[in-house]
Amino acid sequence: MSSDETGAALPADARAAWEAYLAMRESKQAYFSLLSEMDEKQQAGRQASREESDRLAELLQRHDTNVRAFNQAMAAITEPASRQALLMKLQADQKP
Repeated sequence: MSSDETGAALPADARAAWEAYLAMRESKQAYFSLLSEMDEKQQAGRQASREESDRLAELLQRHDTNVRAFNQAMAAITEPASRQALLMKLQADQKP
């Protein structure tokens, strides 16, 4: 992973928020991947297993925790330059 992907060039407070963002992005992807698999199963006339439903609930809980951590990390950024650097990085991450 390059320093750009890790956010190493960011100020420390912004780097913490970047890392929280990456965790939030990953947990969102995991949740939606399983949700999509379960939806496909339902469209094919099958039901999700109890294990899949339990796993989906775990993934949602993990994502909720990651969202809270991201919000806390964002609130901890006090320097406008740090916030701006992070916002630029977040914006760049949204581009395809």
